Amino acid sequence: MSYEKMGAGELDYEPCRYGGSRLVFRGPRQELTGDYVIFLGGTETYGKFVPEPFPVLLQEATGRSCVNFGYVNAGVDVFLAEPVVLEAVQRASLTIVQVLGAHNMSNRYYKVHPRRNDRFVEASSVMRMVFRDVDFTEFHFTRHMLGTLLARAPDRFTLLCDELKAAWVARMKLLLTHISGPVVLLWVSDHAPVSAGTGVDLKADPLLIDTKMLDELRPHVDEIVEVVTSSEAQRAGTAGMIHSALEKPAAERMLGPLAHIEVADSLAPYLAKSNRLR
Repeated sequence: MSYEKMGAGELDYEPCRYGGSRLVFRGPRQELTGDYVIFLGGTETYGKFVPEPFPVLLQEATGRSCVNFGYVNAGVDVFLAEPVVLEAVQRASLTIVQVLGAHNMSNRYYKVHPRRNDRFVEASSVMRMVFRDVDFTEFHFTRHMLGTLLARAPDRFTLLCDELKAAWVARMKLLLTHISGPVVLLWVSDHAPVSAGTGVDLKADPLLIDTKMLDELRPHVDEIVEVVTSSEAQRAGTAGMIHSALEKPAAERMLGPLAHIEVADSLAPYLAKSNRLR
């Protein structure tokens, strides 16, 4: 698979909805009938600033209908709350589930926006009791809040991390119960999963996920595919991406076209395998 560097301009994501869903996904829109592969994920699966994200590359390479249910800044909650998605994964020939961070979902400590899962809504009574010296009205985004709490109270922050990790595993197991066909869990990052007990790096994605958490999901999926983007893909920066000058800092944090090619190449054998088993 290859790509050509595109010039400056506005990228058309071909936004579309499925059924009565309030969620707007990236197109082109696919029919949810017959043989189709579903991709559940966040900004990386959506392919922000990338002309051809890996679901498109895989559709071109395999000829199979690939439904991109990637949603920008998504956590697990956004999919569990969407009946259209839960119905679609029951009929899919294969579902690829991107490993998302544990911070963008509601839990015993705080609540996030039901669709914009990176938005902090409110702290629970438990959160206010544990961090009684913190004014939560100053926070709008989950990662900013976590960074502040880690800096102010690293000892108490551990309690919050334990809750987020436990909630993530439980929520992922619940999501996987809705999927009838084969499931591939996709780890995509610039680093391999870290061991449990490793210190928290709030700049790392997927945030707070470790090998122990992934191992807990192994019995519930058919395969876990780890894609660590190559040094070449990381050095490529924003080459081939479409963004404005103001969007460049955001684009620099995203997967570029070469990284999407690497993800597609890693997933292609699993699409071929599930196609043979149909």
